Amino acid sequence: MANATIKIKLIGSPICCPEKHKIIVRSLGLKKMNRVVERPDTPAFRGMVAKIPHLLAIVKD
Repeated sequence: MANATIKIKLIGSPICCPEKHKIIVRSLGLKKMNRVVERPDTPAFRGMVAKIPHLLAIVKD
């Protein structure tokens, strides 16, 4: 579990969301809709995903 990763997909548009939500989306490395990024499975990244569950989805392999 040392190098476990999660795949995060942007499924909702952050256009009409609060600025804090937009900052979280950009800090995860997501720029466009339906893009998938792979990030380390740490509590920090899990917390960022938990803040905006209406915009993100965790993709299964």
